[in-house]
Amino acid sequence: MSLTLLLGIAGLAALDAFNPATILTVALILIAAPRRPGLTAAAAVAGAALTVFAAGGVLFLTAGAAAGAVDGVVTLLRFLAFGAASVALAIAGIRRFRDRARRPIGLPAWFTPWTALPFGAVITAADLPNAFPYFIAIERMVDAGLGPGEGLAVLAGYTLVYCLPCLVLLAIGLAAREPTRARLQRLIDRFGSGVVRRSVPIGLLLLLAAIAVAVVPFLLR
Repeated sequence: MSLTLLLGIAGLAALDAFNPATILTVALILIAAPRRPGLTAAAAVAGAALTVFAAGGVLFLTAGAAAGAVDGVVTLLRFLAFGAASVALAIAGIRRFRDRARRPIGLPAWFTPWTALPFGAVITAADLPNAFPYFIAIERMVDAGLGPGEGLAVLAGYTLVYCLPCLVLLAIGLAAREPTRARLQRLIDRFGSGVVRRSVPIGLLLLLAAIAVAVVPFLLR
């Protein structure tokens, strides 16, 4: 396992860590959880971590086992990563062609640490198709021929880096509740209310970016 490989995967994890879905989930819990917001937010982060590590572990182990017998497994991972990113950009671009009301964000009364764990896992799982750095990292691990133990250890590190912004937000929220709550409330209000106005130029740029990303795996063959 080379230092270059580890640094590359760490960089991909850092890029993947700034995930709006997971970060906004933690912010919302700290603001609106009916009770024990700190513990509930920590449970949601734990659920996200379980999804990242478990899904990555399954993908890495199955791809690694097949790589020696089936040609093109690494190439398949590359197409999966860039294909998911291209689809996400295309959907975002199409949505910018019309005005769109944001849905109000809130938490039900039954939201507790016990329900926050699977909630965090499901939110992260739903967002994985957009996490192209995640698939690129697994591709590099398979391509480097890492053993199961090494691969799972690297995935554990990836998971930690992925959860770092949420853990920092959680720590700040617990240390300075009221100032943090006020700032987070403004963030939730911004993303949970109002209308997203149509923008044809932004929509076209996103569609062009989707096409460019879709072409990348063909250029890397």
